[in-house]
Amino acid sequence: MTQALLISNVVLWLVVAAMGFVILALVRQIGVLVERVAPAGALAVQEGARVGETAPRLSVDTLAGKRLEIAAPRDDERATLLFFLSPDCPVCESTLPALQSLARHEAERLDVVLASDGARGEHERFVDEKGLGALPYVLSTDLGIAYGVSKLPFAALVDHEGILRSRGLVNSREHLESLLEAMDLGVGSIQEWAERESRIQLKTEI
Repeated sequence: MTQALLISNVVLWLVVAAMGFVILALVRQIGVLVERVAPAGALAVQEGARVGETAPRLSVDTLAGKRLEIAAPRDDERATLLFFLSPDCPVCESTLPALQSLARHEAERLDVVLASDGARGEHERFVDEKGLGALPYVLSTDLGIAYGVSKLPFAALVDHEGILRSRGLVNSREHLESLLEAMDLGVGSIQEWAERESRIQLKTEI
């Protein structure tokens, strides 16, 4: 009986040790995958204004009657995030909570402007239903055309100097934050940064 118990304990410890080695191998592999997988950023598009150049400057009115100068140079060094949406776009609606949260957390350096087009009454009802009254909301077909908006939801980030820093299709908070990260990193998109880092790493390995 004692011998059987001793053997079972030895076998148990061998199994535990084997599992430990397997877990360590998995942890190492996960670390390798994390390094190789590029961060998800807003999906870049080719149409419209070019990142790194002066953004299209337009004068528009909000639903509340306030005049906004989009992409005009600002002395307060605040950037402007244009978020293009539509009341009948389910993805736009699901992204709104993340956008509102981002607007609150980045309030010290960022203004968020909602943009769309169509019948004014429909958008006023949409603003009331979704509690969007705290954010400027503009209706302008020309604004969407100028920034190359072909699909929704779409966002464009303009810095305080009126330079377009990043833009693309967005459907999550991660995508929205990637626009700010791209501006902070001095690149047009997170994908561009990842490709640059990969090239640098490849040269280092060579």
